[in-house]
Amino acid sequence: MMRLPLACAVLALAAAPVHADAITDQIDAAERAYVAGDEQVAIQALEFAIAQIKEQLRARQLALLPAPLPGWSADDPVSDAGGIAAMFTGTTLTRTYRNDAGASVTIGITADSPLLSMLTTLMQASPGATPYTHAGYRGVLELHQDGTSRLLLLVGTRIQVQVEGSGVERQTLEAYLRAVPLAQLEEALLG
Repeated sequence: MMRLPLACAVLALAAAPVHADAITDQIDAAERAYVAGDEQVAIQALEFAIAQIKEQLRARQLALLPAPLPGWSADDPVSDAGGIAAMFTGTTLTRTYRNDAGASVTIGITADSPLLSMLTTLMQASPGATPYTHAGYRGVLELHQDGTSRLLLLVGTRIQVQVEGSGVERQTLEAYLRAVPLAQLEEALLG
């Protein structure tokens, strides 16, 4: 009974582009173990291959967060793309940038969140939010008296890019927004 779903998993993974690496080695090992009747070893090999594929995908997604602008430094990028929380938040990528003057910018990219449309509606209704467009995408811009600011941009219907700043001018927010490869987001985050 267990052989049919396992065989389907092996075939699906084997149908992926072939590269001589640890992933394909594990898929091959899983197939050999499965054919030999050792389902437990086959499962373990497939789970290893899946974990490695997820790690490669995560690394490609984190690369969407740009390098710091000249004169700025950046924290390591962070990804929250799994577990129970992902059912509510989807895939979330964030990175914070700082300069010596104490200013900061945080880029957050969210994909496939069931809360996305509600958050977008709330943002648009926020006092001080003005319509904003960039590269053909629509969004809102908020500039506050306290030196905080926020750009929110929708890429398609399933991705939100948010650039928040403290102690920065609008031009800095827009420079960081321009550094995000918007055309690549849908492919990298949604497949």
